[in-house]
Amino acid sequence: MRINHPPECLSDMAAFACVVDCGSFSAAARRMGLTPSAVSRQVARLEAVLQVRLLERTTRKLRLTDAGTAAYARCQDMVSAAREVLALSDTHTAEPRGLVRVSMAKALGRLVIHPLMPEFLRRYPEVDVQMVVTDRTVDLFEEAIDLAIRVTDAPPPGLAGRPLMHIRHIVCATPQYLADAGTPSHPHDLAQHRCLYLGEDERDRHWRFDRAGDSARVKVSGRYVANHSEIRLEGALQHLGIASLPEFTARAALQRGTLIEVLPGWEHRTEYAGTAWLLYPSNRFLPAKLRVWIDYLVEKLATDTKAPGMPR
Repeated sequence: MRINHPPECLSDMAAFACVVDCGSFSAAARRMGLTPSAVSRQVARLEAVLQVRLLERTTRKLRLTDAGTAAYARCQDMVSAAREVLALSDTHTAEPRGLVRVSMAKALGRLVIHPLMPEFLRRYPEVDVQMVVTDRTVDLFEEAIDLAIRVTDAPPPGLAGRPLMHIRHIVCATPQYLADAGTPSHPHDLAQHRCLYLGEDERDRHWRFDRAGDSARVKVSGRYVANHSEIRLEGALQHLGIASLPEFTARAALQRGTLIEVLPGWEHRTEYAGTAWLLYPSNRFLPAKLRVWIDYLVEKLATDTKAPGMPR
């Protein structure tokens, strides 16, 4: 194997990684500002240097070979290392500037983070923000995302983070629904009510509750199921039943009195309740644009409702 590859192989490696990321030569060419034939030549040149085929090309799609899979992982590492080197200057720049890409769940992004954006953009006129709202777990090592907001007990291995806020889940309904159907006094009473729940798998029908020295689990049912909290909120407001919701989703309606929290003495346990952390790879430099974004969110959300014993 040749080890004295010419310097241009570095750009060929970056082009190969981009082709795999984008899924086609044409999409990679658009991202890189080149023609598809130029990108294809770069990948072919890399294959010639390595003396292995990296991609199986068909009329419909590209497929990595075994050698291509191994090469792609290492090319990704190279591209990530290059980004970190370029970020060094930004790390020590007094004036934050550039694009921040942050991922978060849809409801959290729409109702908690989005309202904070106008002030942040005014405060830091050289920083742009791209919100990637998705309920899937993004891979901060593999995807072009700088930070992610995720509910977790602690940062996963390889990630650092700052706790932002505690997310409570509650069950609530309209005064009209409760007047018609009755107000539950114990979680087991929910089995007799129409309930609006997530519905992504069978576990979502089994609502869990805790209070001092006691716990309860109840299997709920209902005629309307939705895997989006704002839809369940609207369903509850239309008197369709008792909804399981993040507290921040229902907060405005609770303050207006159009919704009433049910079983307020009980803690409603779900896998989406807990501490929301702002996460980022622990081995990356933090440029000024990321540091001001992190500090801003901590400043704005640190006074939000906290779980007992959670640091403020």
